[in-house]
Amino acid sequence: ETISSGKDETVSIKAPLVGTYYGSPKPDSPPFIKVGDIIKEGQVLCIIEAMKIFNEIESELSGKVVKILIQDATPVEYDQDLIVVAPK
Repeated sequence: ETISSGKDETVSIKAPLVGTYYGSPKPDSPPFIKVGDIIKEGQVLCIIEAMKIFNEIESELSGKVVKILIQDATPVEYDQDLIVVAPK
């Protein structure tokens, strides 16, 4: 594992569609991810519901969750930043 000097690079995972953001599969379930989690490419990060269709949003990279920018059950716009990740 390499240690990078200087400021850490982060990547924002953006909403691929307009809809409502959900951080867990069901209201009483634990969230898909939490700040500090290590995520893998292809892992489900959240659900965006659009017109009664629940779209699982998968990560396109591996890394550590730095910040979750959206609250559960909040409307999101296309291309809005959702989750900040420090790539591995």
